Formats: sequence, structure tokens, C-alpha cells
Amino acid sequence: MDTERCKALLCAIETGSLTAASEAMGYTASGVSRMMASMEEEAGFPLLVRSRGGVVPTEECKQLMPLLKELVRITETYEQMTGEICGLTRGSIQIGTSYYAYYDWFARLIADFEEQYPGIKVEIVDGTSTELLRAMDDHRVDLCIVSKRDGRHNWTFLEKDQLMACLPENHPMAGQKSFPVSAFASEDFIELYPGRETDNSMMMMEYGITPKVKYSTSDNYAAYAMVAAGLGIACTNAIIAEAFTGGVRYLPLRPKRIIEIGMATPDSEVMSPAAKKFAEFALQRFQ
Repeated sequence: MDTERCKALLCAIETGSLTAASEAMGYTASGVSRMMASMEEEAGFPLLVRSRGGVVPTEECKQLMPLLKELVRITETYEQMTGEICGLTRGSIQIGTSYYAYYDWFARLIADFEEQYPGIKVEIVDGTSTELLRAMDDHRVDLCIVSKRDGRHNWTFLEKDQLMACLPENHPMAGQKSFPVSAFASEDFIELYPGRETDNSMMMMEYGITPKVKYSTSDNYAAYAMVAAGLGIACTNAIIAEAFTGGVRYLPLRPKRIIEIGMATPDSEVMSPAAKKFAEFALQRFQ
């Protein structure tokens, strides 16, 4: 099995387009089309349903996807290990984070890391903590800095954070020392990442609160701007709040909601050599 064709197939499924997959992998669109045709001929059945809107996997292909992902992962690990044996450190890493506050730190870290390991390509992936951990389980992310979740991953604590209420600066409760969690049910609420599991949604569910949602967005700056304009209140992590301050007031919740932030990694036997090097490098720098 040609794992380069497996990568192209998985990329096409992820992007929903053969053209997008060809651009991402540096092939021509016709080249990727030939790869898919060759794989389908070898498999004996269609792998993709093609339409004007793009491509989606067939039911038969969905059954093969876990195996295809494992083949790609094993091949990449093999290439990195043989490179190390030959004295040539190489590979690629996808690191995820849920927090804008880490972007500058990651940028400096990647620059320093690439000085020592110029053959390793590093890519930053964003998403919610739950989404990134699922991506790591599917081998689409090698490691991530996220808030703590249950799961089969390894966890290294880095620092404590807390959830904060974000209010317009002229809000009647802006002068208080804390914000009662129960008030989210009665105040016009600007929901972040609607329909996705976040620190906010988990907290609301735990306390049995149904927020009075007036607006929703998947962009932290948009939520902040709406609060500053007096359109409602929001709930966000303190580490994110540090980037958006003008025209709003942040209050700790009552009861206080502490969030643990850390580095999540898969079991060492499934981590690539490049990912292990980066994890060690990152932890040393963070400390």
C-alpha cells in the first residue's frame, strides 16, 4: 500500500475537495485524481462520492479510515526513526492549542526548535480543548496545550487559569467583586463556540444553567467587541481575557471556576521521534 496515496485520500476527505488536497500536498489536481482512481481499482470498490460540492467518503471507505490513518502514522514514524539512525533528524509535527495567549510563545519556541532541528516542520493547529484531544486520538495532532479533560492521553500540568464573566464597563454589576454563575440564565448572553464542548459549556451543564443566548460566535475578539458595545455579557478564560481589555470589565465567577491548563500527549509508543523531541523541548522552555 502506497502511504502517499493514503495521505492524499485522507487529505481529500478532511478538506472535502480533491483540488484542496492537491494544493495542500503539492500535487496537481489530475495527479491526485489518478491516485484516487488507482486506490479504488486496487480496493475493488469506490472510496469517494464525487459531486460538484466536493468529495465525501463512501461507507466502505469509512470502514477503512482507521487503518489508513494508522498506516500513515506508522510510515511517518518509520521515516523519522530511520532518519535518526542515519543522523538526519527529520519529520513533521502538528501541535494544537486552545489559547491565543500561547501563540507568541509557540512562535518563539518553534523558531528556537527549528534552529536545532531544521529538518522538522512544525505546524500550529487551533480548536477547542475537546476537539484537539479528539484530533490527537485520531493522530491528526501530535500534542496539544489545552484545558484538562478525561481521556487516555498523558497529562502534564502547566498552570492554573479561571473562567471570568465579561461585562460592559457600564453594566450594573461591573462594580462587584465577583459574578454569580446563576446570572448567566437571566442576562443577555454572547455564546462562544456554539454547539461545541468548551470550558464554558461544561461549567454551565454542571450547574444546570441554560444561558439566555442572544448572540453567538466562534471568534473571541467578536465576542469581546459585542460585549464592549453593550450587546450582552460573555464568559471566557482569564488567559484569553488578557488580550481584550478596553470597554469591558472582567469578574471572577461565584463560585470560582478554576481551569487546569497543561500539555497532553499520546502514549510514548505511538509518539513520533520528532514529536517526542518537541515535547521535551517545550517543557524545558515552559519551566
